[in-house]
Parts: sequence; structure tokens; C-alpha cells
Amino acid sequence: MGILFDLEKLETDIAEYEQEMLEPTFWDDANKAKQTIDALNQVKSVYDTYMHLVVQLKDINELYEFIKEEFDQDYFDELVQTCQTLKEHLASYELMMLLDGEHDKNHAILEIHPGAGGTESQDWGSMLLRMYTRWADKKGFQVETLDYQDGEEAGIKSVTLLIKGLNAYGYLKAERGVHRLVRISPFDAAKKRHTSFASVDVMPEIEDTVEIDINPDDLRIDTFRASGAGGQHINKTSSAIRITHIPSGIVVQSQSQRSQFQNRDQAMKMLKAKLYQIEEEARMAELDTIRGEQKEIGWGSQIRSYVFHPYAMVKDHRTNFSLGQVQQVMDGDLDAFIDAYLKSRLMKDNQE
Repeated sequence: MGILFDLEKLETDIAEYEQEMLEPTFWDDANKAKQTIDALNQVKSVYDTYMHLVVQLKDINELYEFIKEEFDQDYFDELVQTCQTLKEHLASYELMMLLDGEHDKNHAILEIHPGAGGTESQDWGSMLLRMYTRWADKKGFQVETLDYQDGEEAGIKSVTLLIKGLNAYGYLKAERGVHRLVRISPFDAAKKRHTSFASVDVMPEIEDTVEIDINPDDLRIDTFRASGAGGQHINKTSSAIRITHIPSGIVVQSQSQRSQFQNRDQAMKMLKAKLYQIEEEARMAELDTIRGEQKEIGWGSQIRSYVFHPYAMVKDHRTNFSLGQVQQVMDGDLDAFIDAYLKSRLMKDNQE
């Protein structure tokens, strides 16, 4: 957490960004202006959060000194609660400080695809959709549904979300992989235990300044009418767009916007994100080969199990971190798992 020793630099950066925004020509280049505003918001978020922690710690010290002089049960209870709150805020701040990757600060594109298993796995997909939506709400992030395909009887066939917020990708990259559910199926009259799988893919929303070479001749673009009973998830229009990148076989589609132009623009952003992800995976695979590491295939790797029966536990197989509060996790309490993953990656990088 070296940022703790760079407060003066943070203050200088904030002053420089704010001064830049006062220049008469600031809005002449809209993209550059947006980058400056985003950078200012990021630096101010770190600075303001740290200063808030300092104030909290000062209040705790003052309350502690008061209780030492004259014990009061109400003040003691307040001290205990304030310490717990500070502990939670410190954990959140530490987690934020772990996000220093090139695109960690970006918005995230999150896709959920149920595995084989029909209704059972499609219902599991909808449970994951609810989990990530609730997690985003708790973070104060905005969630936009780019594509939603209903399941045949229940749940979803697939869903694509755009989760908007500072560090959204940095957090959610910990969720990429296969998620496994074990429970007594509500769709099984015999009340047998079922195991279901769903894959979660997460990509950063790529900024326009990042160059991704896409040949227009390599694209097949189709229009279609939004289908399925998506309810509030979609606008039922005939302007939905599907783009197929022929060389890679990647298919993306957007049906959330009312105009064909907007859907096409959003689909292209999704395609850029997927192509960027492929480039990054190829680069990491090359590094792993040099290091002599052997890894499971990402698409088939099971990263986490959610067991509802015969016992209650959620376990991450990459970090061995587990919790028994399954319902809390399904209600969006994911930070402990994300924190454990990011710390394990940091430790591994430091060892190398």
C-alpha cells in the first residue's frame, strides 16, 4: 500500500488535473477531456477515502482516551462499533489499492452462460445474475443489460451486462471462470441432488484510445428483433445487432438500445473487449510457457463451488477461501472472495 506515502503527490495530481480543466481549450478534445476527468475522479477517490479513514481513526483515539478517564458502557459500545466499521473500511481500501492493472479502473463487461443441464443450469445462471446485480448495487455501480436470452422454462440462456463504476473490472476479473452449484433441485419431483455449472466471462470495457485492429471485411453484421420475455431487461425493437468476427468465430450481440446505430456501437465495443482479452491471454500463456507453468484451460476450469446440500459452503478453489454463509454470498457479499483472489495474485507476482 505504497499510496499511503504519496499523499503529497496525490494532492499535486489533483491540483494539476483541476487546473487543466480550467483551461479555455479543455473541451476542444472530448476524448482527452474525458480521460482527464476520469483520472481526476480516480485520484480523488483514493485521496478522499484515505482522509476519511484518518478522521475515523482520530475519532476512535479521542473516544478511547475519554473512556480511559471515565468508563461509560454506551460510549464503550460505540467504540466497539466504530472500530468494526473502521476495520471494514480499511479492508475495502486495501482491496482498492490492489487494483493497479492497466485496465482495472475500467467498467466491466460480464457474461453468464449456463452449462449443459437445461432448466437446472439455466436457473443457476439467473441466480448468478441476481448475485452480481446485488453486488454491483452494494458498490454503487450502474448495471446495464446489453443482451438477455430467456431460459426455456426458467432462468436464462445467456446474459451480458455492462457494469459501470470505478475499478469494476479490477474487482470482477476475480470472477472469471466456471461456477459450480450443488443443491436439491426444485425442478426434480424426486428431490434429488443436482450439480450445475455456469461460466462467467469478464472483460474490461476498452476505451476508444486503445487500438484494436479490426478489418471490416472480417465482420458479418446481422440485424434481428429482440426475442424472449426479458421484461425490464430489454427494449423489444427490431434494431438488435449481432456481429460475427469471422477469423476468430467470436459472436457478440446487443439489443439494449433503441437505435440500430447505438446497438452496433455497443456490439463493437464488446468485440474489441473480447479480442483484447484474447491478446492478453496469448501473452500470459507465452509467459507461463517461459516460466514452465502448467495451467488448466480457462474455459473449463472450475473456480468456485456453491454447495447448498448436504451442507452449506461456498469455496474458491484457487485460494481455498471458504464461507458458510451461502445466502449472504448469493445476496452479493463477494468482497471476501475477491480480496482473497487479488491478494493471492499479488503474492504470486511478488514471488516471481
